[in-house]
Amino acid sequence: MQKDIFIAKTESIKDVLKKLDRTAEKLLLVTDPDNRLLGTISDGDIRRYLLKGNSLDDNIENVYYRNPTFLRKGEFSMEAARKIFLKKKINLIPVIDEQGTVVDYIIWNQAFSEHTRPPKNGRIKVPVVIMAGGRGTRLEPFTKILPKPLIPVNDKPVIELIIEEFKRQGGKRFYLILNSKGEMIEAYFNGVEKDYEVRFVRENDFLGTAGGLKLLRRMNTDIFIVTNCDVIVKADFQQVITLHKRQNAVMTVLSSIQHHKIPYGVINFREKGLVTDIHEKPEYTVTINTGVYVLSREAVRFIPENTSFDMTDLIKKLIRNNKKVATYPVNENDYIDIGQWEEYKNAVEKLGVFG
Repeated sequence: MQKDIFIAKTESIKDVLKKLDRTAEKLLLVTDPDNRLLGTISDGDIRRYLLKGNSLDDNIENVYYRNPTFLRKGEFSMEAARKIFLKKKINLIPVIDEQGTVVDYIIWNQAFSEHTRPPKNGRIKVPVVIMAGGRGTRLEPFTKILPKPLIPVNDKPVIELIIEEFKRQGGKRFYLILNSKGEMIEAYFNGVEKDYEVRFVRENDFLGTAGGLKLLRRMNTDIFIVTNCDVIVKADFQQVITLHKRQNAVMTVLSSIQHHKIPYGVINFREKGLVTDIHEKPEYTVTINTGVYVLSREAVRFIPENTSFDMTDLIKKLIRNNKKVATYPVNENDYIDIGQWEEYKNAVEKLGVFG
């Protein structure tokens, strides 16, 4: 039985997130020192806790779910397990003995075909805007010849992988904001078979990561998704949209919790260069902007006409004008960046695993 799936209730949220990144089923079993089942914890449990303003340094005592679904050893059939999987839409069911000790667990693939996953995501009905007009200078020399959205990851261009991720959740309408080598991107989509709608919007000048949204006057919708053309975020976008509406936000930023270890001793010192402390290879946990957003139509009013304007500019402007900007955090491995060479190489490996 895989031990990586167990966690103690005294562990910090940061440690749980790291362990969840290594666990394909995205669920951990919370147990006592004798391996008795106390509950379960998922990234969704952690997200809800953090969105209440709590800290990543807290332990999971007040976070984990204390009423988990389980099966008893010797008292269940695989048919009963299948019914629970379909009803609860979960990926894993622990098996316990008479003392409540976890002796095994069943995952979805054991009960069903390994190619079938539980139906988790809702169906999004809003359009998706892909900012596909940048020069892609961080990926030169590839982008001297190809536009960044057409750079291949395994056997597909990155923009097609982005579209496929949204299609899996019901996305059908895509707006591509184009500039650099835009004619090549148009030619690609005009030459492939597709079961979704693509509309092209051309910038006359480089308008940054938000300025081009001002050109979408014909997009008749109150809410839409915006994504950079070099990132993939594994999130349930119907959940994101629900949070966006519940918060009455004009923008929701998808963020990613990242763990970074400094490979050196970090020195603190005061005046005259006197050392006060040293931390050997400290680790920091930060929450970063992924470059994927849910926007309400109202947000577009704050974007100037025909001016280079980035999403960071828009976020600051919305906050200054007392408009609500929310965030929806995802775990480290649910964010794939393809924007520069090192990230590109990592993305090829990650997408091979997701594949």
